[in-house]
Amino acid sequence: MRIARFAHPQGVAFGVVEGPADGSVTDSADGDLSDLTVAEIAEHPFGPIELSGRRWALPDVRLLAPILPTKIVGIGKNYADHAAEMGGPPPERPVMFLKPSTAVIGPGDAIRLPPDAQRVDHEAELAVVMGTVVRDVPRDRALATVLGYTCANDVTARDQQQADGQWTRAKGHDSFCPLGPWIETGLDPDDIEVRAKLDGELRQRSRTSLLLHDVATLISYVSHVMTLLPGDVILTGTPAGVGPMAAGSTVSVTVEGIGTLTNAVRAR
Repeated sequence: MRIARFAHPQGVAFGVVEGPADGSVTDSADGDLSDLTVAEIAEHPFGPIELSGRRWALPDVRLLAPILPTKIVGIGKNYADHAAEMGGPPPERPVMFLKPSTAVIGPGDAIRLPPDAQRVDHEAELAVVMGTVVRDVPRDRALATVLGYTCANDVTARDQQQADGQWTRAKGHDSFCPLGPWIETGLDPDDIEVRAKLDGELRQRSRTSLLLHDVATLISYVSHVMTLLPGDVILTGTPAGVGPMAAGSTVSVTVEGIGTLTNAVRAR
């Protein structure tokens, strides 16, 4: 099931995206969405889903960030090749950081480059969206606590990250956490492709089977540090190939089985 958050003529709602789920729609930046509809969810997607009966053609509504989390927990250096390109060994334990909820934007929204940043990089990632309150969950039960998965771009001001020695400023700017286009609830996260294109050129490509710490391990690890609430997001890490974006560019993150998240890049 694909769960979207969208703006329609009467307001904002969650909805179920209905229609073909072939690769041309879900895994391509230029997939034809004209045959898709979105059925409004009466309340929220946490628990049994009831539809209101109202439907729109997907091109007639505006897709928003599929969730507004209380917090985004990022995982750094979770692919060996990315750890190497950052100049360090793979970490023995997950490296955690936080991004503020104000960093979240949706599909089609602009990533805004701060005037005091000299290099701002794209980082394509699989994002986990939590479905329930989670604390101290064992690894073997971790995936059962997930609502679904979406595409994410962990945008990073690389020069600020290197200058500060910690990551809050570099990863916390407004617009530095694009999410979307929707949440896929029926995904097996263990071996799917993650890729990024900048102005149509492939920059990143890998598979989640190469994660140093897999999704279940990450959920368990994070939940032993902090309580995860419904809608909270875990960013699972980015593969090698990160690189700078410039104003006027377009960046797309595609996750196999979910779809493509595309954002323009603009100066603030």
